[in-house]
Amino acid sequence: MKLLFDFLPIVLFFAVFKLHGIMAATAVAMAASILMAAYGWLRHRKVEPMQMISAGLIVVFGGATLLLADERFIKVKPTILYLVLAGVFAGSHLMGKPLTRKVFASLADGLNPSILARLNHWWVGFFTMLGGLNLWVAWRFSTDVWVSFKLFGLLGLTVVFVLAQGLYLSRHYVEPEGAADKPPGSGGGGAPH
Repeated sequence: MKLLFDFLPIVLFFAVFKLHGIMAATAVAMAASILMAAYGWLRHRKVEPMQMISAGLIVVFGGATLLLADERFIKVKPTILYLVLAGVFAGSHLMGKPLTRKVFASLADGLNPSILARLNHWWVGFFTMLGGLNLWVAWRFSTDVWVSFKLFGLLGLTVVFVLAQGLYLSRHYVEPEGAADKPPGSGGGGAPH
């Protein structure tokens, strides 16, 4: 359910674009992102950092798109987001705390730290590649093609990448000793034993 909620602005952007064009779609995506962040704050008294970054970027680049009537700004927004994500994963690795340890917290105790480091590098490369691919499609093809690529292409590539990681992890995961003796819900993802 959370995944669907996270992709709501993209789906709304696509639907409104098909009916009313890029400017209306940009305004709706901005409003949806702001409302989702406000809902998160009202419901949980916090907003996920990723949601804040994404909402901030769509307000800035969407605002520029609307104020200057120039769709190039909204087309650049996904690339900026992907490069920020690549930078976060790269920075976490440089600080000796690969973000993949947190992303895969429930599996981390059963994975060799070198596997988590490798996955961290893959995320950096993947987000960098998506950022470049977004610009290539945005500048080489029509806005209609770019909007479809934004929803189906970028999302599809992400799903394939995550599934490939799942297969890779399944080959390298080793059940930690004593894990079978733990009662359900006792946690996981803590420090290695």
